[in-house]
Formats: sequence, structure tokens, C-alpha cells
Amino acid sequence: MPDPAILDRLRAAVEAGFAKEVAFLQDLVRFPSLRGAEAPLQDWMHRELGARGYAMDRFTLADVPLAAHPQGAPMVDADPARSVQVVAAHRAANPTGRSLILQGHIDVVPEGPHEMWTHPPYAAVIRDGWLYGRGAHDMKAGVAAMVFAMDAIRAAGLEPAADVYLQTVTEEESTGNGALATLLRGYRAEAALIPEPTGHSITRAQTGTIWFRLKVRGVPVHVMVAQDGTNAIMSAYALINALYAHTKVLNAEGRANAWYGEVKDPIKFNPGIIRGGDWASSTPSWCEVDCRIGLLPGTTPEEAMARIRQVVAEAAKGDSFLANNPPEVSFHGFQTQPYVLEPGSEAEAVLAAAHAGVHGGEMPARLSTAVNDTRYYGLQMGVPALCYGPKGEGAHGFDERTSLADLKTCTLTLAAFIADWCGVR
Repeated sequence: MPDPAILDRLRAAVEAGFAKEVAFLQDLVRFPSLRGAEAPLQDWMHRELGARGYAMDRFTLADVPLAAHPQGAPMVDADPARSVQVVAAHRAANPTGRSLILQGHIDVVPEGPHEMWTHPPYAAVIRDGWLYGRGAHDMKAGVAAMVFAMDAIRAAGLEPAADVYLQTVTEEESTGNGALATLLRGYRAEAALIPEPTGHSITRAQTGTIWFRLKVRGVPVHVMVAQDGTNAIMSAYALINALYAHTKVLNAEGRANAWYGEVKDPIKFNPGIIRGGDWASSTPSWCEVDCRIGLLPGTTPEEAMARIRQVVAEAAKGDSFLANNPPEVSFHGFQTQPYVLEPGSEAEAVLAAAHAGVHGGEMPARLSTAVNDTRYYGLQMGVPALCYGPKGEGAHGFDERTSLADLKTCTLTLAAFIADWCGVR
């Protein structure tokens, strides 16, 4: 349990600095840090963290050997040289505590039609205790919490007695290469914490994720003789239906999974982007569909990809044109392993104690049917990788928002965790 006197000092420091934290988060949200356009925000983060006296490192994905690493994901739609990563290091003199990585992603997903938002998606409007905007919930609130948790420790007249690395990364929403790049850059610690918006619960397990693209051809003819041609969009639709049927099979198999057996339909399949055709009065000669599907612990990405290829090939046999003109399946983006945070680590116990000290109760656990960056620290680095953060709503949707009251509580919890895990002086 955190030292009560230290916790009181941290609570006062978080309270005193909270107006600045909210303003910091508003600044974060005002950057439209979409994939490929994250550099201005990362430049700002570099200045903000550098002004706090941290040792700074700024590099791009092109500066590390991603292609040579087995977990490096292909980036066919983005330029690694434009994807900037930032690491701010607190390096303790004569460290006596345990080192820590705090990592958050600053990339956001597309916002969709702006007219469907109540407030402009990058306006960072505050209303009724909520801060609205793309990325406010997923996960810029968590980034603000980890930065200001460290600020609170300093404001309380303390400093961590071990090395702490504050890392802001890209590509979490598409490949995970940003987090992997920090490992390839050489950063290591005895534990990692990622403050994704978990509503103050620990993520016990996460599914893996595969991104893939279907490419379908057709025979274009004038629509008045449509029966003489083929429609690539409708052929792609048949493949999509086959993949939905495959998902049902995977979820039936998942009932025997040790972690997800009690979760209803943990494997999610989504055809997320479709492109095709050239003219409304011509049968389309081409169609591409970008898809996402999950995989459960116990399945490798390679096994999941092999089954996708098999399902598509079998479905194509039922179409007279596709049987002789097979669709292409290519994999780009996520090819991620599932990850389970096994119970019993000292890092989790320290976080649970910090949670209890702030919230007054037991830290709940959750099973995620999505992916987060903890897998790299848990699987590649072999240390406890904790995913725990504030509360919000609307990830990837309209009117995304984060709770400011929960942001304050989470900041205090993170500060208490850092102080206990790393020690302070």
C-alpha cells in the first residue's frame, strides 16, 4: 500500500496541477495526429517534455531495423520515415528502485464526417465534466495522465529512485511498430505501464489482430448486358459473407479457450474499407476490401493468416469467374500476437495497492477483444506489462470523450504506482 503521507502529498500535487493537465490534454487533442501526420504533435511533445528537464530522444521508424524483426508489421500505406517516436528519460543518479516504462500512443483514427459530431472533432470542447474530441479517450487522456503523474511526483518534492522512460509512439492503431521501435532503439525496464482507457481496470488479456486486403477482379460490360459480365463488388461481398461464417466457426472454437471461453463472440471481424468500380453504368472490374479479424491466445498470427487464405480460396471455388481468376489476399498492418498478463507479478500487486489506496477497493480486471501495445513488453521484453487507465467513451466513434474526474483520479493512481514501484527520494 502506498505510504499515506506520500499519497497525501501526491494528491495535493495532482489537485494543484490539474488545471494545467486539462489544458495540456486540450492541446493534445487539437493536433489532428492521423496516421502519417503525427510529427507536429510529436515535435510539440518533444519540446514539452524537454522543458521538464528529461533527456530526450526523437527518432523515426526508418531509424530502427523494423523489417529485420519477426514482429515488425508491413506498412504498405504509410512512410516509416515520417513516423516520429519520442522518448523522455528520467535517469536516476545511483538508482535504488525498479525501472519503469510509461508508454502512450498519440496516433488517432479518422474522424469521419465532421457534421456528424456535436462539436468539431479537434476543438477539445469541455462540457459537463467531459472533454470531447478525436483521441481524447483513445488515448490522449492516458498520455496526459502519465506525464502529469510524473509532474506530481516532482511537485510533491520527490523524484523516482529509478529510471523512468516516458514514451509517446505512433502506429498503435495500425501496426504497433511504434512500440516495437522503442525496443529496437534499446529502451528496457523492469515493468511497463500503458494507460489506455480501461476505466481503472487492469487488462488481463487481449486478442491478437490481423489486417488484410481482398483484391477481386471482374469483367466490365455495359449494365444493359450485365449478365454477360461479372461484378467485382458482388464477388467481394460473397467473400465477406464467407469470412463472417468463418468468424462464427472461430467463436464456436473459442468456447474452449482458457481465457475467453466465457466471453460471447470474442473474435470480431470487420470489413472496414471498400473501394471498387469506375462507373455506375458499368459492371465493376475491380474491388478491394480492407478487413480486420481477431485471434485468441493459443493461436499464432501465421495460423490465423493461413486460415483466412483457405476460407477465401474455398469461397472463390463457388463463383464461376473467381474459380478461374482467384482473388488476392495480402496482409498489411497488424499481424499481432494475443497477450495474457499472467496474474501474480509484483508490478500488478503494486498497481493494485495504488488503486486500492486511491479508489478504496479492489482493482477489477478485464478481457479485451481488441489489441494494445503491452504485448511487446510482455512477449518481447519479458517483463510485466500493465494496461490500466482512465475512463471515457466513444473510441473510434462520433463524440468521443473522456471523463475529467476520472482523469484526475487516474493521474493520482499512476503517481502512487510510480512512487511505490520505483521508490522516491
